[in-house]
Amino acid sequence: MDLPVTIVLPNAPALVAAHGRGAVLTQDGELLSMSDAEIAVILRDEGPPLLIHAPATFARLGLKPGPAYDLLELFAFVLPARPVAPTPRGLAITLDLPPPDTLEDAAALLPRIAETLLARLAAAASLPRQANAAALAAFMGAAGWPWAPAILAALKDPAARATNRALRVWEDLPKWEEEAPLPAPGSQGVAPNEARARLAKMLGPNAEQRPGQADYASAAARAFAPRAAAGDPNIVLAEAGTGTGKTLAYVAPASLWAERNGGTVWVSTFTRHLQRQVDAELARLYPDPNERRRRVVVRKGRENYLCLLNYQEIAGSLGLASATSVPLGLVARWAMATADGDVAGGDLPGWFPELFGPRLIPNIADRRGECIHGACQHYRTCFVEHTVRRARAAELVVANHALVMTQAAWGGLEDAGVPTRYVFDEGHHIFDAADSAFSAELSGTETALLRRWLLGAEETRGRAKGLGPRLETMVGEHVGLAPLLPDALAAARVLPATGWSGRLSAEPTGATERFLHALRNQVRARATEDADLVASLHPVTETVAATAASLAEALREIQDPLRALLKALEEVLEAQADSLETEDRRRIEAAVRMIRRRAIDRLTAWLAMLQAVAASPPEPGTRPDHLYQVSLDRREGRDADAILARHWLDPTIPFAAAVAGPAHGLLITSATLRDSGLGDTEASWAAAEARVGAAHLPSPAIRVSVASPFDYAAQTRAYVVNDVDLDAAALAGAYRALFLAARGGALGLFTAIRRLREVHARIAGPMDAAGLMLLAQHVDAMDNATLVDVFRTEVDSCLLGTDAMRDGVDVPGRALRLVVFDRMPWPRPDLLHRERRIHLSGGDPRAYDDSKARLRLRQAFGRLVRTATDRGVFVLLDRRAPSRLMSAFPTGVAVRRAGLAEVVAETAAFLNPRP
Repeated sequence: MDLPVTIVLPNAPALVAAHGRGAVLTQDGELLSMSDAEIAVILRDEGPPLLIHAPATFARLGLKPGPAYDLLELFAFVLPARPVAPTPRGLAITLDLPPPDTLEDAAALLPRIAETLLARLAAAASLPRQANAAALAAFMGAAGWPWAPAILAALKDPAARATNRALRVWEDLPKWEEEAPLPAPGSQGVAPNEARARLAKMLGPNAEQRPGQADYASAAARAFAPRAAAGDPNIVLAEAGTGTGKTLAYVAPASLWAERNGGTVWVSTFTRHLQRQVDAELARLYPDPNERRRRVVVRKGRENYLCLLNYQEIAGSLGLASATSVPLGLVARWAMATADGDVAGGDLPGWFPELFGPRLIPNIADRRGECIHGACQHYRTCFVEHTVRRARAAELVVANHALVMTQAAWGGLEDAGVPTRYVFDEGHHIFDAADSAFSAELSGTETALLRRWLLGAEETRGRAKGLGPRLETMVGEHVGLAPLLPDALAAARVLPATGWSGRLSAEPTGATERFLHALRNQVRARATEDADLVASLHPVTETVAATAASLAEALREIQDPLRALLKALEEVLEAQADSLETEDRRRIEAAVRMIRRRAIDRLTAWLAMLQAVAASPPEPGTRPDHLYQVSLDRREGRDADAILARHWLDPTIPFAAAVAGPAHGLLITSATLRDSGLGDTEASWAAAEARVGAAHLPSPAIRVSVASPFDYAAQTRAYVVNDVDLDAAALAGAYRALFLAARGGALGLFTAIRRLREVHARIAGPMDAAGLMLLAQHVDAMDNATLVDVFRTEVDSCLLGTDAMRDGVDVPGRALRLVVFDRMPWPRPDLLHRERRIHLSGGDPRAYDDSKARLRLRQAFGRLVRTATDRGVFVLLDRRAPSRLMSAFPTGVAVRRAGLAEVVAETAAFLNPRP
């Protein structure tokens, strides 16, 4: 006979906070609006509160973090791997409850949210995924988790035994099986009319008509034509105005080509957030989730996924009262429900590290290059290996620029060979992404990581066992390691040991630390600003030159025996090709790849950089291939690292050689490929081709431009405010007045974190008094993805962020109706920019700066209008903004210079017209 289900709610005050005040539903049922001081008294008298997102709640009230019944923790246990915005409104929408309108409504709703979650858990108690739920809750309860009694009551198992065996999720995860290699894809093209027909089918008969979208699909099909010559891909540059619907438009020919040719198209975006957006759009093509999972795979770097071996080692070390028990228990719940094991931007909530601190997630992911591949006991259940194998057979792989370029730099993708067809969405980021992927860094952090990888964790027990134990596990007795590995490991002790950062400024030991110390002194002598400690490498001091030569000799003593070891492993693969078991071959191949990528390639790059230290600097006026700069990383008021960085002057050169050149076809697309200041001219297209690497390919790119369908003259307004000073008080007053005029839905962009924080401190109170939620990057206890999720959900909220936020905010509708820039977004005047504006500007450095600023203005403006019914206002609070840069805005948008009062009045009238 089944026991009746009991829903046990905590006896706690319900709390929802704004900045400096909040609403409380007391244990007696009294609903109060209170100051932060009054709330502190209530919490002292009535105990831990019922709330949503404890760190953010306590921070808004200026209170020290304390115990709480956090509904996000309960949500993560009951509905693991489900996205939700971490606000009362976000949870209400997800749980099909009426969203609250006021702070008081939200506080009153919290007990009902708790009751709904527990009822859902009770209703699903018999499902297979819940079999381990009671034991897991009991284990978390032994560590003091306050939700454990309520969960055990809902599961009708109040006497469940607490044991960390409940964490052994790897025993129940599915295993992958090896599949036969796939043949190379065919070369059948896609006709423009076929792309149009596929697009129409995806959209359905009732879709909004966008003629430009079908034109775009037709043009994009040309990237999937058969290649005429090796090294000469079909490349289409497609500039698509905001609202074109370019994602579905390029998916139409891409999916047709993949189906027709048995191949895979890699769709690359700039950020993980944009990967999620593209993946969500593909539901229009494959509405059935199982079919979509088979045909579409989201791929990221290994460091983004849960490592079961790391997780197991942490789980195995836990007692029954560890502080890590609660978050690891929630990870266990998530691991059994996740689609792909992605802990960074996937279906593990972005707010998870915010609740439990930033250390756990890196420790359960492979962030140190320690993966032992086929030698791992979890190899066949590994989330990464599952994803890699799914990607081999997928039709569309949604990746990011960093992964595509980094793996191309390594000579090919793990997913089997090099793709033949790419779509680079957000193509205006190719230059910066290539700059990062093809650069190199010699620093204390990087060299210390290599020592740890080679020698293991020398002073602590743990996961890092060093190269010797890994190889013994991976290759067994197939090669004699004795004469080869010890020399490399002994030489590795020249790399920085524990405590190296503290010795950087005073007493370095070993060749690496002495070189870093010399770099540090050179930067200190030449940098002009303490806040931006960067200097040119040349001319080097005598000490830098001498220590560089000593370090190069020491690094060769590590590299030479590793090369010999690599050769020995490759000889085993060749000599025993007919007798090696498949599993042994796979492990040796993994060892070869691991040693080459993790050690030899890195050492080779460092040796080349040290050789450049000794070389003569380029003659003035000559164009170098590479740029070198030295910088200091400062933490807590001290010099924590010295960094020698090497960048390509033009990073699209290696991009063209490693990614674009070997491909058969590429579509590079963005709303801002061209500089609008150059007009619709040959010069604007030539500049775009140079910026994305197309200029380095044999045949010219196919150029396509599709205008936005929006009436920007009617739907938007743009202003330059001409009477606001750039001091904190004046800026704060301007942001406050504009945000209130818009009644929320406002994004404030800053070119400096310091100004953002100063403005936030001044306007948080007035925004709250007006009933507008104020969110802020670098202030709130939330990461960027969570902030954007909240901003999207809370339609009348306001968000402050740095200029980098402009590419991460894709918020349709009224949730984003005002963008305010604190000042002109000029490029940062660092050393790299100085050299590039000299050599890549075509002889006009000012035009080079102008182009970058116009593109940033255009990108920010493009966030305002996403549908035909949107209305938006763009405001630049910089009276010095040159008129020549106002061509950044779409045709028909007249940028007015006016005083703040006039801009505030017109903003209010335009965004909130009276009936």
